[in-house]
Amino acid sequence: MDNSERLKRIQKYIDSMPSLSTTANKVVQVCNQPNTSANDLNKIISLDPVLTGQVLKLINSAYYSLPNKITSVTRAIVVLGLNTIKNLALSSAILDGLRKHDKSALSMDLFWSHSLCAGVMAKALAGLKRIPPSVQEEYFIAGLLHDLGKIPLSTCFPNRYGKMLEILKIKNIPLILAEKKVFGLNHCEAGKMIVEKWRLSEQIIDVLEHHHDPENAAEENQFLVSGVAIGNFYSYFSEIGDAGDIRQEPSNIESILQIVGFEWDGISELDEQAKDAIEKAQIFLQMGKGD
Repeated sequence: MDNSERLKRIQKYIDSMPSLSTTANKVVQVCNQPNTSANDLNKIISLDPVLTGQVLKLINSAYYSLPNKITSVTRAIVVLGLNTIKNLALSSAILDGLRKHDKSALSMDLFWSHSLCAGVMAKALAGLKRIPPSVQEEYFIAGLLHDLGKIPLSTCFPNRYGKMLEILKIKNIPLILAEKKVFGLNHCEAGKMIVEKWRLSEQIIDVLEHHHDPENAAEENQFLVSGVAIGNFYSYFSEIGDAGDIRQEPSNIESILQIVGFEWDGISELDEQAKDAIEKAQIFLQMGKGD
C-alpha cells in the first residue's frame, strides 16, 4: 500500500467519524450569538438529560469546589458561564464519539492524560496573562483536543504506527516528520481535517494544525497555540500521559517561549498547581466515557 492509498483510507476514516450531536451544535450556535441569556441556553440543555446531568455534575465537582450544591441548571449556567457550557458540550460530545479505539497503536488512557495535561497548562498560562476566566476555558479545550489527528493515523494503521514509534526511539527524530514520510500526512494535518469536518472555530483549527509551529498560526491565535504547545512540552518533560512523541526540539521550545513571554523556570513553578488541576480535570474524561 503506497501513501496515496493510505491517505484515501485515512480520509475515509475521518469522513466516517461521527458528527457532533444536534444538542452540541445548538449549544455552540446559541453561545456564539450576542446577548444570549442563561434561559436561552437552558431551553436547549433541558431537552437533553445527558447534558443536563453533565452540567450539574461539573458545577458540583472538585473542579470548581463550590461551598454549596447547585441543583438548578439555569443557576449552573450563570455560575459556569456560556463559554464553559459550550466547551463542556463540545468536549463531552467529541470524547463520547471517540471513546472506542481498541485497535489504536496508542494507549487511549495515556493519550487523553497527555491531552488533559496540555489543556490544564494552557489554561494556567492564560491565567498568568490575566486572560478573563471565561476565555481561559477555550485554552483548556484547545489543549484537550490538540492531538486528535493521531487517532485516525494510529487506528487505521495500528501495526505500522506502532512500528514507527519503536523506530523513533532508536532514530530520535520528531514524530511529525516520521508520520509525513510513512503516511503522507502528519497528525497536525489530519487534526485540521477533523475539526474542519466538525466546523469548529478558526482558533481550534489553528491549534490542531500549528501546535508544533505556533509562529505559522494566525497572529491573533499565536498566544493560544503557543500555550497549548507549551502544555504539550510540559506533559512530555513531566512524563504525564503519552501521545507517542519521543523527541522535543529545544530550539522550538525557545521560540515558543518568546511568543508567550515566559521563561521555562516560571512555567515549571506551576508544577504543583498543574498536578492538582489535572487531577480535578479528570471529570472531563469521565464525562466523555459516559460515566
